Amino acid sequence: MDFAGALSPDHLTFLLEGFWVTVKVAFISIILSFLIGGIVGILRYASIPVVSQVLAVLVETIRNLPLLLIIFFTYFALPEIGIKLDIMYAAIAALTLFESAMLSEIIRSGLKSIEKGQIEAARSSGLTYVQTLNHIILPQALKRMVPPIVSQFISLLKDTSLAVIIALPDLMHNAQIVYAQKDAYIIPIIFTVALMYFIVNYCLSLIARRLEIKQA
Repeated sequence: MDFAGALSPDHLTFLLEGFWVTVKVAFISIILSFLIGGIVGILRYASIPVVSQVLAVLVETIRNLPLLLIIFFTYFALPEIGIKLDIMYAAIAALTLFESAMLSEIIRSGLKSIEKGQIEAARSSGLTYVQTLNHIILPQALKRMVPPIVSQFISLLKDTSLAVIIALPDLMHNAQIVYAQKDAYIIPIIFTVALMYFIVNYCLSLIARRLEIKQA
C-alpha cells in the first residue's frame, strides 16, 4: 500500500473535483425528486380519477426497474428520439426519475398513515380538503416521513456512483483513474472514497435525528 503516493496533492485535488460533481448531482437530484415525488405522492393520495391510476402505473413501473437501466436509457436511448443530454444532466434526469418514484410512495404512505378520524373531524368542523391536507394531514405525516426520506436521500448519494458507466466524472470515476495507475493505490484510494461518502451520509443522518427531535 502506498498512501503517500495515492494521496498526493494532485490526486487529492482530482478526487475532490470528482466528489464535488457527486455532491452537485446528488443535491440537484434531491431537490427535483423531492418536488416531483411530493406532487406525485399527493396526487396519488388524493385519488383523482384516471390521474391517480396513471401515476400509480408509472410509479410502480419505474420502482421495479434497475436504476442502471434508467441511466442507460437517459444517456443512450433518448438521443434516438431527438433528446440528447449532457452526461451530468443525463445522470440527474435518471436519478430524479428513479428517486421521484421512490419518494412519491414514501409520501403517499405517510399521508395514508394519518387516522381517518382526524380527517373526518377536520372536514366536519368546516375545513376544506386542501385546508385539512395543509393543517392536519401534512404536519403529522411529515414527522413520520423524515426518517425514510433521509434514508432515500442517502441512497441517492450512493447511487450517483452508478453513473460511472456513462463516464460521469464523479468521485468513483476519478478514483478509478487514480488507482488504475498503480496497484498499491487501490486500498488507500478506496478507503479515502469510502470516508468521503461516510462523512456526507453521516451528516445527513445527524440532520434527520435533529429534525425528529424537534418534531417530537
